[in-house]
Amino acid sequence: MEAIAEKIKARIAGSDFSRSVKFDCGADGVVVLDGTSVSTQNAAADCVISLSRDDLEAMVAGELSPTAAFMQGKLKVDGDMSVAMQLSQVL
Repeated sequence: MEAIAEKIKARIAGSDFSRSVKFDCGADGVVVLDGTSVSTQNAAADCVISLSRDDLEAMVAGELSPTAAFMQGKLKVDGDMSVAMQLSQVL
């Protein structure tokens, strides 16, 4: 999860993303974005995106579109959907 967090940190560096999002990969762990800080420590967030670790890795690598993943049921969004949409523009 640390490697994924580092890739996300590099992608959002310099962006104007200011909300908080938690990627919840179940037993594999979490990645939490709060503005431009990224952590693997569990924390509350404006939006929680539940998906598998493999799908998160594919999304960060640019191999899986967040919109396609949502439409295929590969990820579930809880909380503020507009935050997820804003994040998809940055990732």
